[in-house]
Amino acid sequence: MKRREALTAGLASAAALAAAPRWAAGAPAVGSGPVTLRFTWWGGSDRHNRTLKAIAAFEARNPDIRIKPEYLGMNGYLEKLTTQMVGGTEPDVMQINWAWLSMFSRQGTGFADLNPLRGALALDQFAADDLRICTVRDKLNGLPVSYTARIFLWNTAAFARAGVPVPKTWEELYAAGPAFLARKGERAYPLDGELYDMLLLTQARIFQQHGMPFVHPTEPRVAMSREAVREWVHLYKRVCDEHVATPLPYRASLGGAEKPTEQQQDWVVGNWAGNYTWDTAIRLRQSTLDKQQQLDIGDFLTVPGASNSGMFGRPTMLFSVSKHSKAPEAAARFVNYLLTDPQAARILSITRGVPSASGALAALVADKALPPLEYKAYLQIKQQRDAGRIDRPSPRFEDARFRRFLREVFETVAYGKTSVDEAAQRLFTDGNAWLARIK
Repeated sequence: MKRREALTAGLASAAALAAAPRWAAGAPAVGSGPVTLRFTWWGGSDRHNRTLKAIAAFEARNPDIRIKPEYLGMNGYLEKLTTQMVGGTEPDVMQINWAWLSMFSRQGTGFADLNPLRGALALDQFAADDLRICTVRDKLNGLPVSYTARIFLWNTAAFARAGVPVPKTWEELYAAGPAFLARKGERAYPLDGELYDMLLLTQARIFQQHGMPFVHPTEPRVAMSREAVREWVHLYKRVCDEHVATPLPYRASLGGAEKPTEQQQDWVVGNWAGNYTWDTAIRLRQSTLDKQQQLDIGDFLTVPGASNSGMFGRPTMLFSVSKHSKAPEAAARFVNYLLTDPQAARILSITRGVPSASGALAALVADKALPPLEYKAYLQIKQQRDAGRIDRPSPRFEDARFRRFLREVFETVAYGKTSVDEAAQRLFTDGNAWLARIK
C-alpha cells in the first residue's frame, strides 16, 4: 500500500512538471488557411462521443487546424483501412492495432516516420520501450495510446460461496476445477474464456517453464521445442477436461463459442468465477454482474523460479500519421494533443486504456479518475514491465491468418477429433510453414 501511495503521489506531482502543449492558440498557421485533417478510429459510443469532444477542444485551441472525423465500430474497420492504404487514400491520422505494423509497414515505410516531427511531439513523455515497440527499421511508425496485457480477473464472492480459495498458484487453479464441480455443480467453473483466451493462458504457463513463447519474437518460426508444444496442447486439454475452464463445445452450445463473457448468464450470476482477459476489458466484465458479485485482480500465476512472467502484453493501439499527409506537422500536433495533453486526457479518460504518456497519466491520477481495478491492473502490469518480465510478442502471432490456423488446430482438440500428439505435430510443422509465408 505504501508503494502504491508513493507512486500515486509521484505521478500527481509529475502533473505539474509534465510538458505543456507545444502548440496553443495563436501558433503560426500551417498553411495559407485552416488545414483539414482526416482522423479515423474504431470504438463504441463512449469512445466516439469523448473523441468528438476532444476534437472540438483541440480545434478551439488550434484555429489553424480542422479535424474531419471518420469513425465506426471494429467490424469492417480493418477492411476499409486496408483498401485506403492500398489506394493511398488513408486518413491523415489513424488509430491502428499494433500488430498491423507488420501488415502495412514491414520495412517501416508504410506510415510517416515521426522522428523528423519530434519538434511537435512530446516524446519525452513515453518510456523508451514504448517508442522502441512502435519503431520499425529505425522509423517511428506511431505512438502508443496505452499498453495492455493479460490479467486474472476473479469474482471473489463466487469463490467464497464455493468455499474455494482464489488461486495464487497454477496448482491451486487446477484444484479449483474439481472443487467447483463437486460443490456448485456442472454449470459452475472457476474460469471462463474464449478459445484465444485459453490459448494465451496455457501458453503463459508453458512460456514460464520453458522460457519461450510459441512464436519467436523476431524470426518467422516456432520458438518452442516440439516437447514444449506438446505440453501446450496437453495443458489446454487438461484445463478443459478437468473442469477448470469452460470447454469450447459447451460455450458453443450457449449461443456461440465467441460470445463475450459478460453476455453469459453464468458469468452474470457468478457460476463462472474468473476470466483471463485484457485489462482493458475490466469495465465490460463488470458491466453485467448482479449485486451479489465482486471482482478483483488476482496475482499473475507464475511457476516458481521462472525468469519470464509469460504475460502477453503489447500496445493497446497506436496513433499513426499517413505518409501521404500534406500536413504532417499539423497531424503530429493533433496526435500530441490527444496523447499527452492533460485537457485531452480528462476528456478521453480511459476509453482507450490507461494512458502511456506520463502527462496524461499524471492528470488522471491527480484527479483520482482511474477506476480502482483498472489502476490495480495497470500497476501489476507496470511492475512486470519494469522488471523486464514481459517480452515483446511477435506481430505474426496476432496475424489474422495465423490465428485462424491456431483456432482450427485447437478446435479439433476441443471436439476430440485430433490427439494431443497429432495437434502438436501440426502446430510445429504447419506453424513453421505458415510463419514463413506471412510477409
